[in-house]
Parts: sequence; structure tokens; C-alpha cells
Amino acid sequence: MLNISIVLYHPKWEQEVLPLVRELLRVKNLRKIYLLDNSEEKGTPPSLPSMEDTKGKMRYMFNGANLGYGKAHNIALRESTYYRTELHLVMNSDIRVKAEDIDAMHDWMIANPQVGQMMPKVVNTDGTQQYLAKRLPSPLDVFGRRFLPEWMMAKRNERYELRDMDLTRPINAPYLSGCFMLLRTKAAVEAGLFDERYFMYPEDIDLTRTIHRNWLTLYYPEWTIVHAHARSSYKNSHMLRIHIQNLCRYFNKWGWFFDKERREMNKMQY
Repeated sequence: MLNISIVLYHPKWEQEVLPLVRELLRVKNLRKIYLLDNSEEKGTPPSLPSMEDTKGKMRYMFNGANLGYGKAHNIALRESTYYRTELHLVMNSDIRVKAEDIDAMHDWMIANPQVGQMMPKVVNTDGTQQYLAKRLPSPLDVFGRRFLPEWMMAKRNERYELRDMDLTRPINAPYLSGCFMLLRTKAAVEAGLFDERYFMYPEDIDLTRTIHRNWLTLYYPEWTIVHAHARSSYKNSHMLRIHIQNLCRYFNKWGWFFDKERREMNKMQY
């Protein structure tokens, strides 16, 4: 069985959240959807209460404060642990995916117990690919691509985003995006769940690399999902500050320039 958690903040209920939830309720292997609302004020749409009664398969949790991305998801992940739900899908509300594909991914994960985490191919709304399976970043990878001219970072970005590899094949990547993380609950628990010291952004790097130590963490392009990526830190100075602060926390934890594990995991010769 499968639990799904979605963290919300001032959500676009009618345009984004409710269409997604209606599709997710069609997943045959679904145990429960957790909507974790980090908004400061509750803005429940008229249609939501009736959805909570859909055979007990949806739970709306209003947190009343912005707890952060990983901390909010951990609430649902701990319930998956308590109820021994084998798989847990962490996803954004701006994802579009077919219920049938989630069921197929679920069955594939059950049949491949060595895989601790999986992410399918992710595309933009216009069908172009998003390069969300990556090598572990160095400070130059993350700060250079944000602040240096694109031409200076082009070759380095290509390697960082695995564009030097065959993306039509599965890749055991040490960093998979937090927009869609199909997790084996046991692997996530062994990794300690999301590190709640991060408010948002690098918690997906942190969790994937920790799972990657003992499990396969696969980019698996058999299935494709659509991600309407907002890239908030490129448009909002407040979000940019949050991004930088939390990346500094990440490198303080793992090492800025001396990170032996990063070097080993990034060799990735297939």
C-alpha cells in the first residue's frame, strides 16, 4: 500500500490542489493522502470537507504555521511508519500524474526491494525535460549557476544535471528532486526522514544521498510526470535568502570543499 503527502502553502485549491487530489483518489493502491497545510490562515475550499469522507482516504491537516517542507512531510512519513505502509510518495501540488502510472510505479517498487527511492522522468508543461536527477552539488554548482553567467557554467551544469549520461535509461543518482519522491518507508526511516534543520530546498539532496548509501535511488524514465515548476527563488528575493541560508546549512553539515562521500557518489560510471 501507499501513502501520499503534499505540503501546501496558500494553496491554489481550485486550479491546482483539487484536480490533483481527485486524480490521486483513483490510485488503487492508495491508503491515504495527507494534505499538510503550512498556511498561517486556514482557507478551506467548499468542496474539501466532503472529500475527507472518501472512504477515509484523505486527511487535511492545518498546521497554522509554516513548519517548513521536510518537517511537514515528516508528520505523514511518521504515520506511514506507524501503520507500516510500505511506500510513501512525497510530491508537490504542482505535479500532474495519472493514477494508473502511480499504481504501476507502486507495483514496480514492490517487485524491486533493493530500490529505496525512485523518481520518473519529469517534464515541463510544454513537454521539455526537466533535469531533476543530479550529482551531489559542490558550492560552485549551486551558487555558480545562480550568480555566474550561464556560459561560464554551461559545461559544469551539463555534468551536474547528468546530461552527460543516457537519460533514456535508469540511473542510480545520488540526488533526486523533492517534487516527486517515491520512497520505501523503511529506507526513509533508516535515513532519519527529512532533516528538519532545513526550512526548504536542500532537504531532498540530504535525504536522497543518505538513502543512496545503502539503497538504489533511481531515476527511472519508464513513466513521465508534468511539473509546473515555479522556481520561486529566481523571482523572489525573500525566497532567494531562504535558499542561500539552507544551502549554507547543507554544506556546513556535509562539507564545503572536503566531502569525500560526494566525490565517491558522483563518479557514476555506467
